[in-house]
Amino acid sequence: MGITRGPNAGSPPSFPPITMSAGSRPIDMQRSNAFSFPIRRNLNVVFFSGLAAGLVFAATARGQSTTPVKDSSVLHPPAGARVAIVEFADMECPDCGRANPVLEEAVAKYHIPLVRYDFPLSIHNWAFEAAVDARFFDTKSKQLGDAYRDAVFANSTSFYQNLDGFRQFTQKFAQSHGVALPFAVDPQGKLSAEVKADYALGERVGIEHTPTIWVVTSGSKGAPYIEVTDRSKLYQIIDQALADTKSQADTKTQAETKTKTGTKTK
Repeated sequence: MGITRGPNAGSPPSFPPITMSAGSRPIDMQRSNAFSFPIRRNLNVVFFSGLAAGLVFAATARGQSTTPVKDSSVLHPPAGARVAIVEFADMECPDCGRANPVLEEAVAKYHIPLVRYDFPLSIHNWAFEAAVDARFFDTKSKQLGDAYRDAVFANSTSFYQNLDGFRQFTQKFAQSHGVALPFAVDPQGKLSAEVKADYALGERVGIEHTPTIWVVTSGSKGAPYIEVTDRSKLYQIIDQALADTKSQADTKTQAETKTKTGTKTK
């Protein structure tokens, strides 16, 4: 289940061979059998054997090839929104950290939702745990969960691939917000299952890198979704999406006006 920001705002999946993308160059990789093991606070983190050391999955902000979408069923705005941003992200991914303030600024400027799905990569040793922790903070308040995500994205490079450093950061964040971080943040495995469900959804969509970002529309006369492969063009894409859905908004306004004046609409 993805996490929505802005207005309107189980068992591990199997891992078949996929094609990953580093920049614009595809890299064929074989995911072998997944395994999980317990870590701090009774969490399960999924790692995959058979990964080549040193490969970088995070896509660059420019020059990235378009993701071949296999299942577009989630590439639409939440109910009531004409336009939204959909992102599949890894909280340890450096480029996701760079993308986060850009997306937040776009959400604030255009008053559109940001729907984020967790896609923790196996080469990142605390990405899965961070996604679970974020959902734990969501249980306290959605605002607190979002603040935690923003804080991790903003500081992740200072403890990149440093599990102890990440855990210390999370503990300090909890203390500074008056939250007692329990030994088991997810004793029933519900939050872990939600993260794994997001990951499985990303595989069905065809995610090859993080972050993967789309501007999505409802009732558009143009493309229903456009991948943002160059973030310097994000506003341009949103402007076009809003223009392409303007007739839908005008029709809705006219219908509401007629209803208020007692005129029936067909």
